[in-house]
Amino acid sequence: MQESHKRIHSIIDAVENVLIGKRDKIELAMAAFLSGGHLLIEDMPGVGKTTLAKALANVLGLDFGRIQFTSDLLPADIIGVNYFDVKSSDFRFKKGPIFSSLLLADEINRATPKTQSALLEAMAEQQVSVDNHTYTLERPFFVIATKNPYEESGVFSMPSSQLDRFICTISLGYADRASEREILRRGDHYQNEEDVQPLQKDEIEKLLHLAQEVHVSEEILDLIQNIVEVSRNSTLFVYGLSTRGALALIQLAKGYALIEGRDFVIPDDVTAVLEPVIIHRLELQERDHTQSAAQKILSLICQDC
Repeated sequence: MQESHKRIHSIIDAVENVLIGKRDKIELAMAAFLSGGHLLIEDMPGVGKTTLAKALANVLGLDFGRIQFTSDLLPADIIGVNYFDVKSSDFRFKKGPIFSSLLLADEINRATPKTQSALLEAMAEQQVSVDNHTYTLERPFFVIATKNPYEESGVFSMPSSQLDRFICTISLGYADRASEREILRRGDHYQNEEDVQPLQKDEIEKLLHLAQEVHVSEEILDLIQNIVEVSRNSTLFVYGLSTRGALALIQLAKGYALIEGRDFVIPDDVTAVLEPVIIHRLELQERDHTQSAAQKILSLICQDC
């Protein structure tokens, strides 16, 4: 466990050398990977969303693929297409960019819901189906999607079924003054990864296995069920958390605990990942800039304690 903990933090250190001053967000991204989920980054252009995805692919040693989502993108552009090979007089399948270990779905909300849905089967089952044939994707398969929430022109709403496939959502935000000064000082050379040996496939499999084996006590399950019940019973939200949302909370908490060097989940792990897990799953009945959905849930639970 100690050796794995050091290895994980060497990866986080390497990514932070590229994405300066965003360690907490990098840890959440790493927890999403370890949990076997997928990550949605919702933020304005130019804050490092693509940089984070590329740096993670490099230090994890994953095959990197990128799709620039546009309004004219078709599902076949993502998954691939069958074509007739004249030489062999037979149909062949040309794989699309989805056949990557780490896939960057850039500006995902610029594509139509039909095109966005081309990712559903891949994200849920790590396979794609084309013309009655099923193709298994490489493992691990990790999707990082980016979304600009501030543009209204040329974008489409993301279906709830699509959003629910992301284990968590993060926003990178502006760099603090000291971090931005270092970025400005480095100029065009700031995207140089630290000299770190990329993970081998067996190392990745070991880390993913360790994350799954992190212990979740009955007390932690009680806490998560309390969170779910509050979200469903409170009049603050349009609708409550689903069972899949509860499972996402458990999985991300396990990944976060592993990063913290533990093989068991504590309440602080759950509260640390609560906001990223529910931010795209719960909708407040009324806008409230004083408290987030996570803060409201936790305050309601504490009232019952």
